[in-house]
Amino acid sequence: MILMVSGRTDIVAFYTDWFIDRYREGYVDVRNPFNPKLVSRINFNNVDAILFCTKNPIPILKYLKSIDKPIIFHVTLTPYKEDIEPNIRDKTKIIDAIKELSSIVGIDNLYIRYDPILINKKYSLDYHKRAFEKMCSLLDGYVKHIIVSFIDDYKNVRKNKYVLNYKELDEFDYKEIGINFSKSAKSHGMTVQTCFEERNLVEYGFIKGECLSREMAFKLTGKVFKEWKARGCSCAEMVDIGVYNSCKHFCKYCYANYDEVKVKSNYSKHNPNSSLLVGELESDDIIKERIK
Repeated sequence: MILMVSGRTDIVAFYTDWFIDRYREGYVDVRNPFNPKLVSRINFNNVDAILFCTKNPIPILKYLKSIDKPIIFHVTLTPYKEDIEPNIRDKTKIIDAIKELSSIVGIDNLYIRYDPILINKKYSLDYHKRAFEKMCSLLDGYVKHIIVSFIDDYKNVRKNKYVLNYKELDEFDYKEIGINFSKSAKSHGMTVQTCFEERNLVEYGFIKGECLSREMAFKLTGKVFKEWKARGCSCAEMVDIGVYNSCKHFCKYCYANYDEVKVKSNYSKHNPNSSLLVGELESDDIIKERIK
């Protein structure tokens, strides 16, 4: 199986020590978010590769060479300030960490996510064009792949609509993003793509691709993976070990963390010695080993 760490929360930023302890212990437990009494036990012997998704790779850098699995990294790097992303580390330090990360996992296994794009008076179309070009320039030689997405109408987005105050993108916006982002990426030896977006912008120079294609999964592991039907995209099937509402970045556009009170409660229940990210195993839990 391919482990996703994590689309539900930023394990790398806030729970790296717990994850490394679980890796050393040999297994991790995950509550089913729709049936909390059902717990999947994942033995790392059954894990073929790990996809780390984070906004801050710094905490895990010193541990990566001890992980004896193929590793892919998706690092989200956006140009927003504290009004949109209240608790993101200094992005100059994130960029330095991305450069170090590239030397550890390899440039082909590192993806930058410029994700999501939202346009308002402060973060205008021109602002994004300048920010994207600057990002590509700073990461020239360290990154080859960039994934772009657009803001979606999630529960958290609706809750923060007066903060985000974003406009619906029109064809002019898509064209400007497509042409300018493609030009910037190409000039710095990079590709740019979307994943699971209605507008893939291939007509403006974006490549067609997935966040983690089945072809790349095969290249990394030598195994054939099914499409990830739970997501409805064409990515290789993955298993997420995260917990919703447990990320303290508090980004105003996040789809997975929409209740700050619940986030603080879940974070307070985190026990570094537990096999679960949040809370403890209970006597009436049903534990089933997940093989794939």
